[in-house]
Amino acid sequence: MKNKLTNVKTLSKTSKAKEHGFHEPVSLHPVVDPDICIGSGACIMACPEHDILGINNGKAQTINASRCVGHGACFHACPVEAIILCIGTEKRGVELPHVSQEFETSVPGIFVAGELGGMGLIKNAVEQGKQAVDYFIKKSFPKSNAKYDVIIVGAGPAGISASLAAAKNNLKFVTLEQDSLGGTVYSFPRAKIVMTAPMDLPLWGKVKLVETSKAELLDLWKNVLAKNSIKINEQEKVAEIIKQDNMFIVKTNQGHYTSRGIILAIGRRGSPRKLGVPGEERENVYYRLLEPEHIHDKDILVVGGGDSAVESAMLLADENNRVTLSYRSETFSRLKPKNLEKVNDYLKKRKIKPLFNSNVKEIFADKVSFTFNEKPDDLTVENNLTYIFAGGILPTSFLEGIGIKITKKFGDAILKH
Repeated sequence: MKNKLTNVKTLSKTSKAKEHGFHEPVSLHPVVDPDICIGSGACIMACPEHDILGINNGKAQTINASRCVGHGACFHACPVEAIILCIGTEKRGVELPHVSQEFETSVPGIFVAGELGGMGLIKNAVEQGKQAVDYFIKKSFPKSNAKYDVIIVGAGPAGISASLAAAKNNLKFVTLEQDSLGGTVYSFPRAKIVMTAPMDLPLWGKVKLVETSKAELLDLWKNVLAKNSIKINEQEKVAEIIKQDNMFIVKTNQGHYTSRGIILAIGRRGSPRKLGVPGEERENVYYRLLEPEHIHDKDILVVGGGDSAVESAMLLADENNRVTLSYRSETFSRLKPKNLEKVNDYLKKRKIKPLFNSNVKEIFADKVSFTFNEKPDDLTVENNLTYIFAGGILPTSFLEGIGIKITKKFGDAILKH
């Protein structure tokens, strides 16, 4: 009887996940081998995100694969090693730099850690940053006149961890961040909760965080770096990396450096994706929301239908702003369940005005015009500020310019026993 109830429950959740677009994986996700699985349910109990996996006919199966953020808890919990973590699917590939088991790219001496390599979870990124430094130290390099042992590009979780590991091992290094300390985490709205897990920071030790705010996480990293006298070169963007005479020359918007090796700890999004419409270059157009608590009584447009867009729209609506949310599709898809439930409540209470099937046509100083998929007429709304959350452009050209090989993963295993 219990198995029948489990089957019905799993099938119901799977059907709902397909309806809302959560069933198809976006990036990293678990794949269960039914020939090995014994249906213990250990993977389900271990998953911190809940409802990623379920039991059907005595075997584990994925339900909300798109919500998986790559904790790997299911992978480690399985008693019979029936789970592997994969990226991409047979139909939808994901582009990643080609790296070895030691995180080294096709260019010897250049390593990749964190989100760029497909592992976006903070805990995993921290671990990879540390491991990349360990592999760099083990590698045999020819003699070089380079000023630095290694240059770390990016100061998100992986870059901070790599910096701490480099300091711990007395390496001569410099860390370059095109934006601010924290990388992608810094760009989250201040009120956003960052979900993470216990992790081991070099030169600090165990950090037990299950749920913490962005501010708390950034403060932790600042304290760790300050305690160890590590300076991050913020607002310094790498423009070019050249291999020459047993060293790398790194050119930035502020100068150039030489090193024996490179650790790329940059995000997968690279630069924000633009809409390509007139007026997008105006000063009242932004691609991230940092302090919504300082914005009041404004007509605001938020463009996008993902978690970042709806979370920002709700934060702005909470500050007594008149918020319009423009999304090119007819319904939201692949939102986290809590966000979907919450934003639907905001729409029902008219705290946010939705414009589904809409595309921004032009942004003016005090208004925005739209076109609609199924309507012949344009619409213009009053507007003071515009926030665009259209994703980011993969730094493929930057990587290929360095000589790094890019491969498309179609369900390839990232972690397997």
